[in-house]
Amino acid sequence: MTTTFSLRTIAAHEIDAWARMVTTTYGQDWRDGGLRNAAVSLEPERTIAACDGGDIIGGASVYGRVLTVPGGVTPVAGVTLVAVLPTHRRRGVLTAMMRKQLTDLHESGGEPVAALNAAEATIYGRFGYGPASQVAEMRGDKRSMSLRPGTDLGDGSIRLLGRDEARPLLEKVHESVRATAVGWVDRTEKFWEARLAETEQARDGGTALRFAVHLEPTGEATGYALYRSKADLVRVVEVAAASRQAYAALWRFLVDLDAHTHLAYDGAVDEPLRHLLTDPRAARTTVTDNLWVRLVDVGRALTARRYSAPLDLVLEVQDVFCPWNSGRHRLTANGDQATCEPTRDPADLRVSAAELGAAYLGGTTLSALADAGRVEELRPGALAAASRAFRGARGPFHPSGAAFPAF
Repeated sequence: MTTTFSLRTIAAHEIDAWARMVTTTYGQDWRDGGLRNAAVSLEPERTIAACDGGDIIGGASVYGRVLTVPGGVTPVAGVTLVAVLPTHRRRGVLTAMMRKQLTDLHESGGEPVAALNAAEATIYGRFGYGPASQVAEMRGDKRSMSLRPGTDLGDGSIRLLGRDEARPLLEKVHESVRATAVGWVDRTEKFWEARLAETEQARDGGTALRFAVHLEPTGEATGYALYRSKADLVRVVEVAAASRQAYAALWRFLVDLDAHTHLAYDGAVDEPLRHLLTDPRAARTTVTDNLWVRLVDVGRALTARRYSAPLDLVLEVQDVFCPWNSGRHRLTANGDQATCEPTRDPADLRVSAAELGAAYLGGTTLSALADAGRVEELRPGALAAASRAFRGARGPFHPSGAAFPAF
């Protein structure tokens, strides 16, 4: 069946109609607080509507954020609330919206990188997104969890604070930690409200959020843990620590909480917690994809980050969906300097946009992608050098959480 549809940005008075389309697509009611709060914070001029006549039948929005990348930060288009009504699936609506969104970013000179949390892993690869980070879903029996003897807990203390007292301390710690935490994004007022939401969806049958803050003897906050209780489970929502001592002290506090036998936390794949435990198997993990990244402008994106080794590499980029990226690019890097310019020199590696997105944050290696037949080495030795240079000191992690907005 052929459907004629048009694409445009929405006006402020159309937010309700647009958001009702999203809730219908997601199988939720408009009264659900999470989606309603997300809709209120939309930026209409960055929100696409697909229209069939006068009806909104699809949409996608962007939040402007700042993403921490290896050695720096970059503006990022946080793609969120992508939806097409079940009545209009498989008619090219999603592809058209993704194309318009990326083209608009390119033509306006907007963010050089786009990123999203994918509801389904099979959708976004065809639009040039690659899985750039992973999340380790940790589940532990607290009766078997104890910190290794001799763990350095420092001289600080943990205090349970009320929301209003804790909020400025959380913001300060988060801003300090995210400066070097690859995959983290900045968090302005509306995103703090989303993270600390107390909607039915956010609680998921649990208690209100608890705020455990790590304070140094001077009174300075150097870490926090957000958690909820649900029957015998401690659901750890977020942990941020500016020192290893604060990190260890917060986890000892969480592990030692009374009246709970189990603990759940979604953390980084290389989360230090397992190395703190006497029995590393006490925290079982399931790893899945986390943040998907798309390079909107290859040159600007690759120069926004830094590299772990000197590099002089010609990339032959294949990008059918965003053809302005296709061609050869010479990437040179040395310490705090990185340049990426078009070139006619022979290529060293052949790579598609999705593979560059996957490797961008330093988690997925180019070597692993090559072994899967997705990166082609054209000059001997180029693959190993590039894979080493793209890697970061720690694996990337994006603490997106379950609350809307999704990114």
